Amino acid sequence: MPAFSLDPAQTTWCAELSALAAERLKPLADQGEPGRVNRPLVAALGELGLLARLFEAGALELCLLRESLARTCTEAETALALQGLGTHPVAAFGTPAQRARWLPEATAGRAVAAFALSEPDAGSDAAALALDAVPDGRGGWRLHGEKRWISNAPEADFATVFARTTRGAGARGVTAFLVPADRPGLGGEPLDMLAPHALGTLTFDGVPVGPEDLLGAPDKGFRVAMNTLNLFRPSVGAFAVGMAQAALDAALAHTAARPAFGGVLADLQAVSHRVAEMATRTEAARLLVYAAAVAYDEGDPDVPRRSAMAKLLATETAQYVVDAAVQLHGALALQRGHLLEHLYREVRAPRIYEGATEVQRTIIAKELYAKVPTATSIEEPKTEEPTP
Repeated sequence: MPAFSLDPAQTTWCAELSALAAERLKPLADQGEPGRVNRPLVAALGELGLLARLFEAGALELCLLRESLARTCTEAETALALQGLGTHPVAAFGTPAQRARWLPEATAGRAVAAFALSEPDAGSDAAALALDAVPDGRGGWRLHGEKRWISNAPEADFATVFARTTRGAGARGVTAFLVPADRPGLGGEPLDMLAPHALGTLTFDGVPVGPEDLLGAPDKGFRVAMNTLNLFRPSVGAFAVGMAQAALDAALAHTAARPAFGGVLADLQAVSHRVAEMATRTEAARLLVYAAAVAYDEGDPDVPRRSAMAKLLATETAQYVVDAAVQLHGALALQRGHLLEHLYREVRAPRIYEGATEVQRTIIAKELYAKVPTATSIEEPKTEEPTP
């Protein structure tokens, strides 16, 4: 299938998802407390089968799912994405016992997951991770330190936690653990963010973990993190495209009806040309996201470059389109509760999390110059910041 073409079944599914999000999920999102885990919303995602589909989907289907939800309910999209980030390592690297315990609960929306990678002084550089896993002398470890900007923290029922088990080994000394929320010594608090997502801190005061809590092998946690982020990175672009499309739809409706200078705003060439630019950039970003997702699903070795390009263009495009839509609406879009006021706050974070724009450019340049024999080596950042 060409990367730019969706078949009728996919197109119909996307439309159904957007309608479902508006009718079933948006009311639940509106009833939630900003900045906190919305358990009824997560449960609804489970009841509708969307969480189960999340773990069965390839990259393209994941992108279609996130884009479609984002067009009508960014809260539902974000709840689904956060659940996916925290649970995917269990699905991909968990033991049979871990999978049996947590996957049914997570896919049903009864258990909420967290992905605990970033720290106050470590985001894009895995070598700087400082959460310390100290051997306890009995084959296990005690975790000491803090994680920050963590999805669903501190309310999650379990977390994928990345800790340093070998000092001085950089990314090769990081281990992934599955840590249930009831472990002694585990605490945290919510963070008040610009876009009120369920993000917070996790504090570790000698939290006990053992071999049965490992996700993958000791000192191989970097692979767990990258496996998760490589799957989710193109879909961050899809989330951005969904927001851009929502802003474009709003701008089209507003400029076609808003009286101005004896006609409507759309009659002004400056306005219609701006809308044309918004639509063109949105479509270009969408196609690049789909191409990157198809490349991932087909095992293309060029996935790092394609995924980085997709996230870069889509998130930067969404910022432009939402800002332009606000400008075309004027003061109306600045009122608290307006769709564009909401999108204006939502659209900023994706340019930072799961690899900031600057990180994506570094990855792209590294991949490009790797094909030039005489090029100076460009070092790729070790990991990215996963905080939707």
